[in-house]
Amino acid sequence: METIFRVDRLPVFQNKMYDSPVAAIKCPKGDVVLVQDTNTGLIFNSDFDEALMHYDSSYQNEQASSAIFNKHLQEVGNIILHYWKGMRLVEIGCGKGYFLEHLTSEGFDIIGYDPSYEGDNPAIKKMYYGPEISIKADGIILRHVLEHIVNPVEFLFQIRSLKPDAMIYIEVPCFDWICHNRAWFDIFYEHVNYFRKDDFVRMFGKIYESGHLFNGQYLYVLADLSTLKAPVFRGELAIIPDDFLKGLYSASNMVKEDPEGTYVVWGGASKGVIFSLFMKRMGAEIKHIIDINPAKQGKYLGGTGLKVSSPDKVLKSLPDGSTIFIMNSNYAKEIYDVAGERFQYWRIDNDF
Repeated sequence: METIFRVDRLPVFQNKMYDSPVAAIKCPKGDVVLVQDTNTGLIFNSDFDEALMHYDSSYQNEQASSAIFNKHLQEVGNIILHYWKGMRLVEIGCGKGYFLEHLTSEGFDIIGYDPSYEGDNPAIKKMYYGPEISIKADGIILRHVLEHIVNPVEFLFQIRSLKPDAMIYIEVPCFDWICHNRAWFDIFYEHVNYFRKDDFVRMFGKIYESGHLFNGQYLYVLADLSTLKAPVFRGELAIIPDDFLKGLYSASNMVKEDPEGTYVVWGGASKGVIFSLFMKRMGAEIKHIIDINPAKQGKYLGGTGLKVSSPDKVLKSLPDGSTIFIMNSNYAKEIYDVAGERFQYWRIDNDF
């Protein structure tokens, strides 16, 4: 194993919401020690403890409140429609069910599995997918699931043993994008694995289509599950840039140099949790968290105990010239359109 990055005491869950600031601050924490396996070439957190992970209805990772993210889901849906029209599908880890219901509206016969699901769609089972569950489908969807799974290749082999002739769609965050954009805020405990496109090239003998989505932040492959194989390391060592944390120092120094200013984070999901926590550790105070997801509003972020509010509740009280840190530049125009011209804006994945 080659150690490539380390960060200590991160909240175990970035998308679990808490009912009080005390509970949020005292949330379970763990260390991230990213290593690269020199047998397989895969990158993962060697300190990850699966026993700490329990997903339930307090886990809120749905992004479908955003029109921008809905456009992304439509793009994914078009890929699936192109290859799988008329086929039966299974979505493992379907979250709150929004994408599954979109595919249902497109005429797909699909079932899903996720313990965090809160609705009443009978096609979605509020449970983890496991080897005791038979797969009666032609296509399998794993959207933002494989990065959460210990021993991901073993997990894929388990799926193949149940349905060896299936096609599989996999979508995960792109580690190359994280490194290139110095996106230190995209490394967190929930994600035990960090994938590059070449990892999947080494895993599958036949890939029908692959590429990047969401302006490069995500990568996807659509592959023949029967061609799955154990990846073999080819000497492509992963490297974290020397200036990986430069954005953290720039942002925190900006805040500390103007302590009378008002600083707001827009985005109460994973990036916002890590950004706010590291800013707090650097002595740079964030006063407000904004998120458009109603399920997050009125709740508190793990690690900092900061309260999440709706745009309406925060924006009208902010002084002119307040600084809004945008957690994902994909949403920048959407945020400008809501907040207007009274504020300064900084995109943490672009401007630092």
